[in-house]
Amino acid sequence: MDYVIRAVGAEEWAKAREIRLAALQDPVAPLAFLETYEQALERPDGFWQDRTSAAAEGVVARQFIAELADGRWGGTLTVLVERPAGEVRFGEAAKTDQTHVVGVFVRPEVRGAGLAEALFEAALEWSWSLAGPPVERVRLYVDERNARAEAFYRRIGFVASGDSVPVPGDSTARDVELEVKRQLPRPAARLTG
Repeated sequence: MDYVIRAVGAEEWAKAREIRLAALQDPVAPLAFLETYEQALERPDGFWQDRTSAAAEGVVARQFIAELADGRWGGTLTVLVERPAGEVRFGEAAKTDQTHVVGVFVRPEVRGAGLAEALFEAALEWSWSLAGPPVERVRLYVDERNARAEAFYRRIGFVASGDSVPVPGDSTARDVELEVKRQLPRPAARLTG
């Protein structure tokens, strides 16, 4: 399968909206994302324009896409930059300079073709290359009931951090509804370079 992994462009907000809506219709969406299809569908064009523009700038976030030969987007993920003095996400300030992977989605018809691995490779390379204090780790949260995602993250090198947090906005959260944080520490070869 032919595809190109690249950062999203600011003018591509309509495609960014379309793939997000597709992701939110996936059967595991309630476990994987913190918004519903209905919530995303109601957002005005300006929301999508601002979000895509910020992800294209690459200062506080970067969205990567896997563009197929026919121009469709086969997959996407977004990387958020988290600094100890920065915006608080998921109820706590970052303890170290890190990035946070969110919004991971590969269309069902192209799963298994290497797109997810390639998206993560781009996300990690971007994370390790950021200016400023070096990023010490890349983290993500995965719902422990999302076995397919959990196995993929483990396979590409993410390890459990031992931390968990309740699913934001889920007032019925029980112990089985915790998200497990996984992290990938900065490679030793990158510490000195």
